[in-house]
Amino acid sequence: MKSFGWLVCAVAALSGAMIARAAPPQQAAVNDAAIMGDGMPRLLSDYGFFDDAGAQLPVAGVHPYRLNTPLYSDGAEKLRFVYRAAGTQFGAQGESLLDLPVGTALIKTFAFGEGSERRLIETRVLLHRADGWLALPYLWNDEQTDAQLAVVGARIDLTTPAGQAISYRVPNKNQCKECHGLSGEVVPIGPKARNLSHAWLSRMVAGGHLDTMPQDADQLPLWEERESAPLTAAARAYLDVNCAHCHQPGATASNSGLDLRWEQQAPEALGIGKRPVAAGRGAGGHLFDIVPGSPDASILTYRMASPEPGVAMPELGKATVDEEGLTIVRRWIEEMAP
Repeated sequence: MKSFGWLVCAVAALSGAMIARAAPPQQAAVNDAAIMGDGMPRLLSDYGFFDDAGAQLPVAGVHPYRLNTPLYSDGAEKLRFVYRAAGTQFGAQGESLLDLPVGTALIKTFAFGEGSERRLIETRVLLHRADGWLALPYLWNDEQTDAQLAVVGARIDLTTPAGQAISYRVPNKNQCKECHGLSGEVVPIGPKARNLSHAWLSRMVAGGHLDTMPQDADQLPLWEERESAPLTAAARAYLDVNCAHCHQPGATASNSGLDLRWEQQAPEALGIGKRPVAAGRGAGGHLFDIVPGSPDASILTYRMASPEPGVAMPELGKATVDEEGLTIVRRWIEEMAP
């Protein structure tokens, strides 16, 4: 009987071990309360967006995405992710910004360097709460294990991919509104259907994350293929992504009279033959925003080519001149019929 008892115990222990091994590991879950609550989480890890934060490996339900034409930020690599709360669904709104319901989080990490030399600098999160969108910046620690809330922003000395030494600015909480402000509200500016790939949008529809395939999606050309894309499309895409969040009706630079959105077709609204609303040193002595056939006489390219504060455009988000973007816009103006 003792031997039989020992055998029963051994079989039970073995069965328990097999069941334990067979049980699927529990997946990490995003902290919805951190997204939709009324506080400001102190650490990026409080949200639970990543399985491996330093490697930027997201948990299930946090979807990486890219933009066809990205915003220039001193050559930073950007890692973008979007999350939706359970029971919600993104909505298609034509070619424009996806309808991102309450409980959505947009996550964007800025990094410099490659391979083992890559350093995560900051992660910006946009949280859709019941009372609107909240933008928060997080600054990465030296160990690259987590990022801490940086309400007042920060300055970091670093070298860009082009070899330029700069004082990189992590925006403070209020500065986020300067780019994300529209009609008095904070809004996302990146994930518009026209600037997202058809393949990614199709996967989101197939996975039940997006209600339907947006009309006129995937219009903006891939930036790395800009030389083979139609010149007007490449230049207009660049201006839409880098400038139109401020230069459109209801935005922070609406008083300039410029509307650089992709869908805008009126020549004067785009600056062609348009005099500046307020001439000053930012105009550089030039008389028109865009002079067809003459980028050297155009205020638009003059300001894009300047690193000087008070002259440089965009005013925030970069400390260097985007030579590739400037080249595309200059060529577009050169080829305009006078």
